[in-house]
Amino acid sequence: MGTTPAGLTARLFDLRVTPTGPYDWRLTRRQLFGLTTAVVHVTTVDDVTVIATESLSKRFPRVTALDRLSVDVGPGVTGLVGANGAGKSTLIKILLGLSPATEGRAEVLGLDVATKGGAIRERVGYMPEHDCLPPDVSATEFVVHMARMSGLPPAAARERTADTLRHVGLYEERYRPIGGYSTGMKQRVKLAQALVHDPQLVFLDEPTNGLDPVGRDEMLGLIRRVYTDFGISVLVTSHLLGELERTCDHVVVVDGGKLLRSSSTRDFTQTTTTLAIEVTDTDEHPDGTRAVRDALLARGVSTHDGSGLPGAGHILLLTAEGEQTYDLIRDVVADLGLGLVRMEQRRHHIAEVFKDSDDQRKEAVGHGG
Repeated sequence: MGTTPAGLTARLFDLRVTPTGPYDWRLTRRQLFGLTTAVVHVTTVDDVTVIATESLSKRFPRVTALDRLSVDVGPGVTGLVGANGAGKSTLIKILLGLSPATEGRAEVLGLDVATKGGAIRERVGYMPEHDCLPPDVSATEFVVHMARMSGLPPAAARERTADTLRHVGLYEERYRPIGGYSTGMKQRVKLAQALVHDPQLVFLDEPTNGLDPVGRDEMLGLIRRVYTDFGISVLVTSHLLGELERTCDHVVVVDGGKLLRSSSTRDFTQTTTTLAIEVTDTDEHPDGTRAVRDALLARGVSTHDGSGLPGAGHILLLTAEGEQTYDLIRDVVADLGLGLVRMEQRRHHIAEVFKDSDDQRKEAVGHGG
């Protein structure tokens, strides 16, 4: 393998800890990316809460990055969402044992971040937000080096690197210098080095930054497979709510270092009592949507336009008061001689949930609340 540029260790490799003893103590066999190797036995994520914080705070002279943050995260794919400056990166540094908290405590995989930082970094993979890859080495050289720094023997490091690069879609390009890679390819290299040592948990800091829509979708698919295919839990940060809705099992929202909400994605996007109705047009009623709206209004049922919904044509939204609402819609559509394309209960989008919360907060402020 080629030489590593000077200073690179200070930029990224400080996240790795080389074992102080032989690699073959308490060995177990695990399958990863089609390759079975002997790895150090550690407690599985199913045995413990993956991440737990209690009144965690981090204060700097002029800003409070985290403010009494208490949250529990279980196995799976968890999204950490917040605007820039919300405290996401600060939280990751504390969880990796790289930055001490001002007060409070936190555990990762059952290990105290204040005293077990080295042990945590042996079990955790990390994909940094910013570009910190050496341009003059290949993906294979770089990922092998990171695997060796995590304690893998030379042969296992090379084999695991090949399989990991195949998993992230870089197998055919693995010998090219990283400096000639596109942004998407560089993101995949960073993901590969986070996975190569078979961690129990990976921290992915804004992994879709700089990617086009196709590259973004492919990266989100890879992130989901990290857990579903290989059982590695994921904490992924993003400021884009739509990404987390499609990818994550659980969402943690922080703002100004404070916890706004922590719940399952299913709870965020729970089914509402709002019905979405779409009908066809006819020669007699060229605007079927308007005809249904007028007919329902005549029966005392108000509706509002839902044409802004993704993939929707002319859609009406109304509140279902009970089973009688379904019967009324059926009768109205039949009486007008229209075709019913769909009638379904809507699910919230995460962005809508927070928009509602923002509107309520503004209304409270306006009323002196």
